[in-house]
Amino acid sequence: MKIKEKFKNEIENSKYHVMGCFVNNEYQTLNYEYHEGDNVEFIDMSSKEGMKIYRRSLIYIMGKAFEEVYPEALITVNYQLSHSMFCEVDNMKITEEMIEKVEAKMREIISKDLNIERKIMNRKEAEDFFNKTNTKRGKLQIELEDNNEISMYYCEDYYNYFYGMLASNTGVLKVFELKKYDDGFLIKYPSSKNPEVVAEDIETKKLAFALNEYDDLHKVLKVSTVSKLNKAVEENKIKDIIMIDEGLHEKKIAGIADDIAKRKGVKMILIAGPSSSGKTTFAQRLGIQLKINGIKPVTISVDNYFVERKDTPLDEKGNYNFEVLEAIDLKLFNDHLTKLLNGEEVEMPEFDFKVGTKRYTGKKLKLAPDEVLVIEGIHCLNDKLTSSISKEQKYKIYISDLTVLNMDYYNRISSTDNRLIRRMVRDYQFRGYTALHTLKSWDSVNRGEEQNIFPFQETADAIFNTSLIYELGVLKTIALPLLQEITRDNKEYAEARRLINFLKYFKDIPQDLVPNNSLLKEFIGGGAF
Repeated sequence: MKIKEKFKNEIENSKYHVMGCFVNNEYQTLNYEYHEGDNVEFIDMSSKEGMKIYRRSLIYIMGKAFEEVYPEALITVNYQLSHSMFCEVDNMKITEEMIEKVEAKMREIISKDLNIERKIMNRKEAEDFFNKTNTKRGKLQIELEDNNEISMYYCEDYYNYFYGMLASNTGVLKVFELKKYDDGFLIKYPSSKNPEVVAEDIETKKLAFALNEYDDLHKVLKVSTVSKLNKAVEENKIKDIIMIDEGLHEKKIAGIADDIAKRKGVKMILIAGPSSSGKTTFAQRLGIQLKINGIKPVTISVDNYFVERKDTPLDEKGNYNFEVLEAIDLKLFNDHLTKLLNGEEVEMPEFDFKVGTKRYTGKKLKLAPDEVLVIEGIHCLNDKLTSSISKEQKYKIYISDLTVLNMDYYNRISSTDNRLIRRMVRDYQFRGYTALHTLKSWDSVNRGEEQNIFPFQETADAIFNTSLIYELGVLKTIALPLLQEITRDNKEYAEARRLINFLKYFKDIPQDLVPNNSLLKEFIGGGAF
């Protein structure tokens, strides 16, 4: 008996649509065959994983709708903008009429509440299937030589491959909109916090520009998908791609430094970005480019300005919350900033984290005329952190690993997954943490980013994309064995298996090909910084 039949009442009476389930700590669709004693936990739209399934399933339905209305369309799912997915049609001009027809067809498919079924083929069956259909959908699976289980999701006679689970029926996908955007279109969907309505638009022009900039370059390099990256590895062309990718980083960092130099009033550079964006290496490489422009960077750590432990805010569980702005001694911090920018000397504090107090050890600081402050921290884009400093004196930089590499034309790689793998490798290399520890803490890290960083990203003067098109081939060699240590008795096993299956698609790229000044060295070690 299938899970959707066994638990029919629970699924129908759920507050939010059930998108899938955990069965014995593995992701499964509602079509999974239930066995006596199975531990089943439902995944609905109010969870992050549930919303990922919802988003994937909408893209699947969009593909089916295009197949029925514009069968010649070559669709590429490019990247995420807030609660929308930006898509393009490579061989057709997007019009309002096209969007209206596709959305109408999607709603028709959804209203029929059709089944979406995952069908498994062995390797021989899959080879015959791909030869017969001459399709690119899901072909990445067959390129993985030791992959003997090839899957496709079917809805009526439409098939497509999706990395990650889909909903079991179309009827749960009612909340969405299609909207023409730039040269493509957006699939808009709800947030897990409010699953019953399409999320409001959030202005992301600067973020979209940064993503487009990198996406265009990698299309020129002909490495827009994992298949093309793997082909470059096989043909010994990966070294050239690495050098061009790293050159792009250096050129962009130099451009930001040049822009800072042009703004004569700037005395403070503020850098913020989510976890594992590479802020430390970026700040040091920016410092080199600033020196070339005759500007000397002086670094201040916000971590030395925490409030006393007894004044630290508490979270909803009663634990100390060091992530919120109120955990910073804003009055002292701004007083010191003002004095430094006025040419005064300041005695700098050093925060003793064991005791929870600021200590003064005689370390003094005074800015020279050719020096600027460089400050890095999660609140640096929030003007409340530096409220006493005028806008003209500040230059704000948002950095993040904004992945533009796709698995294939329908399956994009999540920037959040990329950062998670970076963090997992760094946690192991430099902090002695297991992959299990990293996975357990990841949701908490994400919550802090959503509250304190992402709302301010569009206020930045510059956005720097720290992603490297080749990095997952390098990180895989370290991350894969760590993930394979996670056992089925851990709830994180499902995520570990998902990431293992994802990383297996990448050809290994040797660590010794990574340049010494690369931002990637911050995670794998052995770098010049």
